[in-house]
Amino acid sequence: MSPEQNGTGQERPQRGGQLLSDAARDRLIESRLTPNAISMVGLIGNLAAVAFIFAEMWIPAGFAFVFGSVMDLLDGKYSRMSGKATLFGAFLDSSLDRLEEGLVLAAVAWQFARSGDEAAAMAVVLAVLGSLMVSYTRARAEALGIECKVGIATRAIRVVIVSAGLFLADITIDGTELAILKGAIYLLAGLTMFTMLQRIWHVYRQSKVLDAQRAAAA
Repeated sequence: MSPEQNGTGQERPQRGGQLLSDAARDRLIESRLTPNAISMVGLIGNLAAVAFIFAEMWIPAGFAFVFGSVMDLLDGKYSRMSGKATLFGAFLDSSLDRLEEGLVLAAVAWQFARSGDEAAAMAVVLAVLGSLMVSYTRARAEALGIECKVGIATRAIRVVIVSAGLFLADITIDGTELAILKGAIYLLAGLTMFTMLQRIWHVYRQSKVLDAQRAAAA
């Protein structure tokens, strides 16, 4: 078989897969499903994760958190793809993302406080604060006309860190319970604070450029 024939043979399954993907996308867009509905499903998933954390059912908590977070990551993409985006939908999506992450981490902090681990509970507070500041610095920068997507601890990275901590929370290391979850929280707190500083520095540099341009124009 010649290289040209081989290339053609490889294109057929790719085209077939693309057609199937396009058909599924079109059916989804034509459905009555709304981005807000996906956001609410994400909220339900995260509330289930909170309930499982309170019950110390860590693996179900991990699955519920992953499911809810995936819904949160999909609703924005679906709204753009389907043309069903609304101003309130964008506001609801961002607000629920912050609320859900805070609720799950608050449940984790409660477990640490319950076991008398004050340092780990404080680390959760710092992780929540850092997470909020990562989102706030981007939103405030964009309100000033500065794109601000830099930094390590994006939403997807934070989901991966918390998920890993929840799934492995039952593992005891050297007699220490919740050791891996605690490590995940310390890592999350450090990365979110570092990302906040990265974004502040980025905005500082970009703002200097914009200020210079405006001064020159004036």
